[in-house]
Amino acid sequence: MKASDDARRHAGAPLRNRAPIVDVLRRVLPPRGLVLEVASGTGQHAAYFASELPHLGFQPSDADAEMLASISAWCTGLGNVRAPIVLDVTRHPWPIAHAEAVLCINMLHISPWDACPALMNGAAAVLPPGGVLYLYGPYRIGGAHTAPSNQAFEERLRGENAAWGVRDLEAVVAEAERRGLRLDERVAMPANNQSLVFRRG
Repeated sequence: MKASDDARRHAGAPLRNRAPIVDVLRRVLPPRGLVLEVASGTGQHAAYFASELPHLGFQPSDADAEMLASISAWCTGLGNVRAPIVLDVTRHPWPIAHAEAVLCINMLHISPWDACPALMNGAAAVLPPGGVLYLYGPYRIGGAHTAPSNQAFEERLRGENAAWGVRDLEAVVAEAERRGLRLDERVAMPANNQSLVFRRG
């Protein structure tokens, strides 16, 4: 992939969470195959994961076509990363037919709730039996925030867009289970985030 480094956009969160996330991914992703990243954003995660997990291929994507140049720039020189594609989880079918795993990091709380069932529909369609759906972000558990900082974060989100917000873990799991994706593991992460690992039945 080739793109000017000048196109790279920067976000602080990937620098903070990429190492803890990849520690989980090393355990739960398959030994080979294609990993679809939904909502790749700047492309920082895709580049880091691809460099740390060279035995896997990566397909970055984002709903915002303007982010593709940044993703390409971050992934320049990585032979196991495909050119990024535009992928809106609510538009089916997705522009990719098959992946051994799907990653979606920090998307559900900055999207309307409809994005959650749409994500589960798409993941169930592209994953093989045993395939992994990995989600990362903040969640309410048992109807309560896991920390005061998460409650404050949700208030900021809803102030920006009333359709956004920290999601109830149980509601997300229920949407996944309706589509044959069972929660295999939940891992508490730094800064009051959670890793959710689903597997397709």
